[in-house]
Formats: sequence, C-alpha cells, structure tokens
Amino acid sequence: MFLIEVEDLYQRYGSKEVLKGLTLSIEKGEVFALIGPTGAGKSTLLRLLDQLENPVSGKIHFAGKDVSNSPKLRLERRRKMAMVFQKPVVFNASVYDNIAYPLKIRGYKRKSIFKKVSKMLEMVALKGYQKRNARTLSGGETQRVALARAMVTEPEVLLLDEPTANLDPLSVNLIEEIILRFNYEQGTTIVMATHNMSQGQRLANRISVLMEGELIQVDRSSKIFNTPGDIKVAKFVGVENILKGMIISSEDGVVRINVNEQIIEGISHRQAAEEVYVCIRPEEITLSLLRPSISARNSFPGEISLVAFSGPLVKIKLRCPFPLVALITKKSAEEMELEAGKRVYVSFKATAIHIIGLK
Repeated sequence: MFLIEVEDLYQRYGSKEVLKGLTLSIEKGEVFALIGPTGAGKSTLLRLLDQLENPVSGKIHFAGKDVSNSPKLRLERRRKMAMVFQKPVVFNASVYDNIAYPLKIRGYKRKSIFKKVSKMLEMVALKGYQKRNARTLSGGETQRVALARAMVTEPEVLLLDEPTANLDPLSVNLIEEIILRFNYEQGTTIVMATHNMSQGQRLANRISVLMEGELIQVDRSSKIFNTPGDIKVAKFVGVENILKGMIISSEDGVVRINVNEQIIEGISHRQAAEEVYVCIRPEEITLSLLRPSISARNSFPGEISLVAFSGPLVKIKLRCPFPLVALITKKSAEEMELEAGKRVYVSFKATAIHIIGLK
C-alpha cells in the first residue's frame, strides 16, 4: 500500500528549476532513501512532503488524499509527520524539556509526557541526560535529542535530512541503529535524504536517485548499487570500472563485446552492433600472479600502477588493454607482494559484468 504518492512535481526558486516533474510512490512502513549529489533537490523534496513549501505544480497524495490545494488536509497531515534537519535546532533548555515540547503543545498530561519522554531517552541512549542543557551536548548527542523530539509523538511519517552529516563514526552507527529500531518497532514510514551512498544501502528498503532535480532511478537498494539502470547512476554509486564498447555477437544470452580491440564476455540479451557501457565493480575483479584457469571467461595481463591501502582493503589501479581498478583484501595484497610496476593477471566472471546501453 502506498502511503505517499508524488505526481509530476515541480519546484522553482526564482529562475532556477530545482525539481523537474518528479513522480514516485512510497510504501507504508518502508525506509525510503533519497540519494544524489549536493544540489540534486533532496532537501527540497523533503520540505514539500512536510508541507513546509508549496510546489509550483504537481500533486502530493497522502493515504490516497490530494493535499496539494487543501489547507485543512495539509494541516492534518503535518500533525502526523515530523522532520529532523541536517543542522538540528535545540532550545536553550534541558534535554527533557526539548523532547517534551511537542507533547506539551499538543496538550498531553504530565504523567503521559513523562512516560513518553522516558521511553525516548532510553531509545536514543540518553538516559540520565534529562537535566542537561541541550546546548551543551556534542553534535551526535544533539542530533539524538532532535531525533527523540521528532519521534516522541509517534509520527506516521518521519522525514530525515542528512541525519548523520558531519558526525563521527560511532555517532553515525548509533543513529542508524535508532532509525532502524524505530521503523521496526513503530512501523513508521521513514523518508531520508543522504549523500552517503553506503548509508542508503544499509538502511533503505528502496532508493531513489536524484540528479539535477530529476528522478533517475527508483529501485531496491541492491539493484541500485549492483545493476544501475543509467550510466550517471553507475558513476555516482561507485562503479569505478566503466568501459565503452561494441557488442560484436549475441547468442544464448552471452554477448561478446569489443573494448579497445579486446573481447569481454558478459551475460545480456542485447543485440550485436549495439554500443554499450561495460560496468565492473572493483570487488568483482580477481588478481593472480599466474594465468588463471579456463573457467574465468575474462582474463587479461596487466601492470599495477598504484597500490593504495585503506584499512583491511587495498585499491589496485591497473594498466591492462584498458584501465581497471580492483579492490582486494590487505592480506591478499601482502601475500602476492603487490606493488607498482608488478605484472599480474586480471580476471572477472561474465556474470560480474553489468551492461548499460548508450543513450
């Protein structure tokens, strides 16, 4: 069941068109992520969903009702929603009073407020902080206060605008756990904007990719990252190996692609003579010192141009008949004694290739 439906939505600030004909649907109870570069229109869409702005044109439906031109319905809907901004604002008051504020203005009784605030303090790991002034807290703690204040009314929809921007890794992990727990326990529909692609992958059931105000792709997170439908999406989600080629044959679902006068085999039903992009994620590439067995359809000699260590993983840049980037474990790199200038064999399976047509 779709709780939120956006139809042909446009928004403009002066002469700048920020959103260009967005149409999407968000299911009740799902975590839906909006990803895209800065300035893509993610925050604008959240403000429109929260009824903080009116669109230039288009419609927004909540639970089947068009709220676009009805002040009464807009107000009713806002009361069932809460939003947490990238830079949270807290009052110069105690943590308890900050979280209790939306309950007080809704007329809740003191005993009920105490019960709900206490529950929220525990959920956001701030138990014992209730008497602290909210403006003396760290960035991560302040964001948790803002989350608790938004969640305490048990909203039907929770909107999050870059909820972990500029926070340390421990705070990010804690806030992500809170978001998932709240969604699981309350069944709340969560719509979050983030430029952190791995965060979208970790948290979201589905992801929408926005670029320059346009909706490029909406799909389950696994498909967005593993089989992007557009070359711009592929580049944005970190597919570092994108090669341009021409299909020279297609038979029984196997295609042979000419890339720089070398043949790459992949799985696709595209036809011969079609120009395509060949996408290979770095982690799908295997390196070896000896020529691999015949089981690998794609194998090429190469020379290492760069070895970059990053924690347990190592990024390897290679000069093959075409440039490639591989991502392997630190242990494997050390065992093979990989370094710039060393010659290796590069292999990847036909099933590891994702093919996108030129547009």
